[in-house]
Amino acid sequence: MKSVMEALKDNFNKTISIRTSPGSLDRITVVTANGKLALNQIGQISMKSPHLILVNMASFPECTAAAIKAIRESGMNLNPEVEGTLIRVPIPKVTREHREMMVKLAKQNTNKAKDSLRKVRTNAMNKLKKSKDKVSEDTIRLIEKQISQMADDTVAELDRHLAVKTKELLG
Repeated sequence: MKSVMEALKDNFNKTISIRTSPGSLDRITVVTANGKLALNQIGQISMKSPHLILVNMASFPECTAAAIKAIRESGMNLNPEVEGTLIRVPIPKVTREHREMMVKLAKQNTNKAKDSLRKVRTNAMNKLKKSKDKVSEDTIRLIEKQISQMADDTVAELDRHLAVKTKELLG
């Protein structure tokens, strides 16, 4: 359950932010002849200014076109420009519409985290039911209550993080 929480926090910090950082491009997956690779594995990502990120594709020039396609389709509202093996990614100004889109994305990610949490809870309950032969029913009921309480607490924490992120994004 903690790993679900940490994954959501990490996602919020890296991808759903109005402040741009080079790390926001790390998660973009590029489809190459060698398979799917993260953009930071095939290109060197750096910030030139708060409004421009550079991706140097000198080590894998053959992947430049695939990287551009991946950046465009990332859903981050980016329009990269090419200069040889250098990809310039101008960062657009943050509009109200973009902020609302980010909030929507944050809600989707929170719902995915809740789904993952439900799977964790269900798996724990199933493991518990399998051990009915070895443990008394009272103990099983007590542990079921504890698992449910932990899941409910984590859902509440996920909702709190969503509320904080929504407030941050909408200003």
